[in-house]
Amino acid sequence: MKITGCETLHCDAGWRNFSFLKLLTDDGLVGIAEYNESYGSKGLTAVIEALVDTLVGDDPYRHELASQKLYAITRQAHGGLNQQAIAAIENAMLDIKARSLGVPVYDLLGGAVRTELPLYWSHCGTYRMTEENAKMMDRPHLACLDDLTALGAEVRERGFTALKTNIFLFGEDPPRHFPGFARGPGWPELNAEKKLVDALRAQLGALREGAGPDTGILLDLNFNFKTEGYLKICRGLDDLGLFWFEIDLYDPDALRHIRDSVKTPIASCESLFGLRGFKPFLDNYSMDIAIVDVPWNGIFTSFKIAAMCEAHETNCAPHNFYGHLSSLMSAHFCAAIPNFRIMEIDIDDVPWKDDIVTAPPVIENGVLKVPCGPGWGTDLNEKEIAKHPPS
Repeated sequence: MKITGCETLHCDAGWRNFSFLKLLTDDGLVGIAEYNESYGSKGLTAVIEALVDTLVGDDPYRHELASQKLYAITRQAHGGLNQQAIAAIENAMLDIKARSLGVPVYDLLGGAVRTELPLYWSHCGTYRMTEENAKMMDRPHLACLDDLTALGAEVRERGFTALKTNIFLFGEDPPRHFPGFARGPGWPELNAEKKLVDALRAQLGALREGAGPDTGILLDLNFNFKTEGYLKICRGLDDLGLFWFEIDLYDPDALRHIRDSVKTPIASCESLFGLRGFKPFLDNYSMDIAIVDVPWNGIFTSFKIAAMCEAHETNCAPHNFYGHLSSLMSAHFCAAIPNFRIMEIDIDDVPWKDDIVTAPPVIENGVLKVPCGPGWGTDLNEKEIAKHPPS
């Protein structure tokens, strides 16, 4: 069996697009993977196509050789788009191999350690904060703290044991605080004023009132502050007993300083690439939970990262806020590693999300059932994808 080329597909997904790679072989077997161009990765499709061209004629079973070859080709500009492209190709190659053998991808990683994965409802309320998105999803718009309390109750009633939220500022424009991505006031200084702490205490209190005392609440602070700001926010909320603070920083010493300054666990590293990217954070014990992005790193590389985390007595959680294929790819990762913490998933989404794959994830009472079919356990529904051209 030889690689002959690739195709890419794109689908409107409301406030972003879903993108998919189809890796083609001479015997007709196709491997699929999801990737994403909507968050700082414009042009990724062209990089994927260019790198696949260098693999034409190669054996898709030899995914480690391919990844090493592509790393060598891109060594002088490692990370970023190049690494995301290598990861997409690696993921599609693992899918081909597993399909050819008639086994799930996790069987190529030693088999499933577990068959059920506890989930947290990610971006809980975030997408409902704008009327346009709420209408698109057919969900109630969040206009006040009482609406958040009702959402917390919905999370609990649907069986989820944890939720993750972002920073909301009711009555302000924009209503979501994302200065780390140059959206709205606060950029480029990235300071944390007292009103943010006060707003967050009210927001988290409203969610807690609805979700109840036993629901874990995770707070995602993204790249929105510098060290001083993270400290001000985390110290101001440290008494609330949150599940974790999620912080994005590229300085392992700064992150360790924050971790040493608060009682609440720190989760980080979702934007890092490869073993070399994670190593200084693990050696420095900068975080309590390592977040690994399977579409960005590739599942085989992610498995290596998890093994390195295991050697540092650190559990892993996947970064997963994409489409259903990504969720299944992340589920195979979570099923195979021993040091698993909890899995992220977006519940609020566009109504056609289920339609674009043949077998969406099975979720019951906040738990994802690990698929057992060949490959990722699903296929792309190309007719449905074509009904929603990318924006």
